[in-house]
Amino acid sequence: MKKIFFIIMAASVAVTACKKQLDVKNPNEPTPDASGTEQGITSLAQGGIYVNGFKDLKYGDGVFGLFWSGAMGFHEMLGDVIGVEAANAFCNQIGTPDKVTLSNSSVIVNPNNPSKWYTFLRSTANQNDQQGSNFIYYEWAYMYNMISACNSVLDIIPSVSFTGNSATKVATLKAWCHFWKGFAYSHIGSIYYAGIINNTAVATNGNYVTKEAIIAEANTQLDNAIADLGAATSTSDYDFTLGKLIPSFCKLGKGLPPTAAMWIRNINTLKARNILVNKTVSAMTTADWSAILTLTNNGIQESDYIFTGRTTALGEFIPSSSGYVAAKIQSSGAGGNTYKLSERWVQEFRAGDQRRANNVKQDAAAWIGNSDRGNAFNTRFTLYNGGNGIAGTYVYANTTTGKFELPLAGTYEENSLMKAEATMYSSSFSAGSISTAMGLIDAVRASQGAGLAAVQGVVTTQAAAVEELRRERRIALAFRGLSFYDARRLKISEPISAGGGRTGCSVITTAGVLDTNATIDYGYLDYWDVPDNELAYNPAASGSAPVKNPKQ
Repeated sequence: MKKIFFIIMAASVAVTACKKQLDVKNPNEPTPDASGTEQGITSLAQGGIYVNGFKDLKYGDGVFGLFWSGAMGFHEMLGDVIGVEAANAFCNQIGTPDKVTLSNSSVIVNPNNPSKWYTFLRSTANQNDQQGSNFIYYEWAYMYNMISACNSVLDIIPSVSFTGNSATKVATLKAWCHFWKGFAYSHIGSIYYAGIINNTAVATNGNYVTKEAIIAEANTQLDNAIADLGAATSTSDYDFTLGKLIPSFCKLGKGLPPTAAMWIRNINTLKARNILVNKTVSAMTTADWSAILTLTNNGIQESDYIFTGRTTALGEFIPSSSGYVAAKIQSSGAGGNTYKLSERWVQEFRAGDQRRANNVKQDAAAWIGNSDRGNAFNTRFTLYNGGNGIAGTYVYANTTTGKFELPLAGTYEENSLMKAEATMYSSSFSAGSISTAMGLIDAVRASQGAGLAAVQGVVTTQAAAVEELRRERRIALAFRGLSFYDARRLKISEPISAGGGRTGCSVITTAGVLDTNATIDYGYLDYWDVPDNELAYNPAASGSAPVKNPKQ
């Protein structure tokens, strides 16, 4: 990983800028003075995640340079939750489908790329000389930054002396590193066709392995974290160490440090996600569904603490106005910010959903972007900043410093909806399994203050239950970087010729007319090729797995 290691070294220069709030040191240039103490190694472990993993890269485009607004924003674009008109860094091409067919049979072909989205990715975006304009570089670079930083911390831990119950403090630090390495490998294996397994500090290799091998490594790292937590026998020393690893401004609400049992449930939810999002629904087996059900039955509970991020005045790793996807949507009008709210996302809300009333603002007239860039981003909607005043209802965006809580890994809502899906599929949609699943959906809606009538006992058929779940995942989990996974596993994102696409879509034409029965042929690649930014400096060694998705 010569290229990515170089990126890490450059990114570390910016670490000191955050030291007023983030107690971090440089995870990639450890020295005895910096990391040979308990405080030093803890600071290294913290910075390796929140700075190297989420904030700083060698290259960075100003539109989408941060992990939670950029790398995760691409998932939301491809999942048709947001759209972009801006042409800088090819932004308007990332989430532009190959073709839109209106109900009157008029066809609008992507004017940026009249052939295929695949062609745009390979001939234009995924080139080393594009540097920060290569959108698929971001997630790769951030996650390997995180892995490399954790490797360095794990390498240094044995040389550090700890006060108190040293075995517990070591176990907690190791659990932290293995958990976030599992998180990072999960991201790599869930979006790239191949990746690199590198668990050695300050090392490189060109041995690319399959995405399946990367996910297996992710689960190994997560299992290692569970084993580490089992060795943390002193509650007080565990609490002390984890409390130092999580920045003080994140330790609010759901972001308080989890107990060891809560943390293990967080891990089980991530492991369940790794199964769910990496196969199409039609390819899932009974064993897959059973495994997800077992994991989610022991996954995040509503009262559990999870890993979250908060905005601060200094903008450590989540700037208030631009640090996460939804923050780049809210504005005074539908077309007034970088990201535009998709008409297809808004159409998912059931009538009377208070989440829509509290978050979605409709303009008097539709916003129409430049027609030479397509029409999929045309929209009537934006998000209220801080909600619309409905108490007890979830808010998607709030740019007031410290007021927005961003989930970084799994959540109760995600765990419950995965459990609902596995319950139905593992029981062949028996009446009892559908009832149980709909009850789980009702519970998620209640937790977010949706105010909708219960669907348990009302939705009773397989087709209706699957649709209810699809829509609820779109609404409850929006803007968290999960939307493309669902579009992919349902094959919606694939070309119509391959059984993909979507019908019954709301689309605003370039004339400003609402069409409620359009068909969209997205044509997106399911797993991305390895970024050329990596391959240019770290070519695949002999015997490596293919680094390019064979789909053409």
